Amino acid sequence: MFTHKDLAQLQAQSLKMQGFIRQQTYSPQNEKTLRRFSSWEVAELVFQVNQSTMRGRLAADPTLPQGQVEEDGRQRWYSLDEINELRRRLKVNRRSLMPYRPSGKRAMRAAIANFKGGAGKSTVALHFAHAAALDGYRVLCVDFDPQATLSHSMGLSDVAEEYTVWGIMARDLAAETTRMNQAAQGAESGTALPQRRLPSSITDMGLADLRVSDFIKPTNWPTIDIVPSCANAAFVEFASAQYRHMNPEWSFFAAVSRFLDQLAPDAYDLVLFDCPPAIGYQSMNAVFAADMLYIPSGPGYWEYDSTTSFIGQLSEALEDLSRFSGLVPAGTMTLPKAFLDVRFLLTRFEPNNDLHRAMQSAFVKVWGDRVATHPIEMTRAVEQSGRFLSSIYEIDYRDMTRETWRRARASFDQAYAEFRTHLGAAWDKLEDEV
Repeated sequence: MFTHKDLAQLQAQSLKMQGFIRQQTYSPQNEKTLRRFSSWEVAELVFQVNQSTMRGRLAADPTLPQGQVEEDGRQRWYSLDEINELRRRLKVNRRSLMPYRPSGKRAMRAAIANFKGGAGKSTVALHFAHAAALDGYRVLCVDFDPQATLSHSMGLSDVAEEYTVWGIMARDLAAETTRMNQAAQGAESGTALPQRRLPSSITDMGLADLRVSDFIKPTNWPTIDIVPSCANAAFVEFASAQYRHMNPEWSFFAAVSRFLDQLAPDAYDLVLFDCPPAIGYQSMNAVFAADMLYIPSGPGYWEYDSTTSFIGQLSEALEDLSRFSGLVPAGTMTLPKAFLDVRFLLTRFEPNNDLHRAMQSAFVKVWGDRVATHPIEMTRAVEQSGRFLSSIYEIDYRDMTRETWRRARASFDQAYAEFRTHLGAAWDKLEDEV
């Protein structure tokens, strides 16, 4: 017989192992740190310029960041802050090294979603966030998944549940209920409408006093922040159902969208959502707030079948939300929900596997150019990065053969470059900020 006490004991044993893994993976201070990047990485892979061109620019202008030089003087190593300063100050063939960002637009929001577990949502979100940061973008990640894989990979642990998406939703419930009560008191008829009351378990949490920035935590990447998740936030689905009972008119699905609307339009360039493997209150918040929907899927038939079910159920869920039309406060999102772009991305793809190639053809036959051209390949380096809660961009190429590392990085680079192209096209369609 196993009770909750036994399960708690099993968790405690696992937490000890997690602590050991963190000690092996992170710095002696038990904090995840970002490595430096070699001059050839910066030149060829980040800026995509000839190494000799970059060396010449550095020699001509000693005020530029010079990085840390190895003892033999053959290689320089740069921090991300130094890379971004070089990006701002250098031009190559009159070409700016700054990434594309249309003026007058807020950050683009992309949800990585599929209710099939193991589809690679967190892996895609982590690598796209890191690739975008190396590309010069300021990124905000929002971890909707109580498994908190993305949060842990970003170096965050011991997160209190009130600072997760659950806290954002509870805070939004209180704020929206107050707004509705004030509107009812000021009704044109002059007759005060019944007040909606929330229990002290909500009003006494102090969430109303929290600022938007209180939910956003820094990561070991200086240009990436995150709204983290934690295992204790798993009860958000149950809590949200109770919240809707307390205030049936609360547009629960717009809580995170309203939260993001409170950020300055230029605070970030890209907002990435890592969604849980289910359609629920959290995932509906993610897809409603998203401008783009990226759907990762493994290359097998059952993954294809699950992905088909996912988009069908998501369609029905979004249709159900249309009944809230006119009740959602003004913001950047409206009903019925419309995405600027929807894409399917194959993950764990093996190019020499006949079944995988056949399924890729099937995906393309069904969804055409909605399927990303460049799947993410399964390589030994990718497996190793997942084992150490790191992206391929964080792993030092000296820890394995350079060819193995470059092959894995090339797969993610190509997938990200395609994502960036779709991102830019959708960004141009986004309405200007007033």
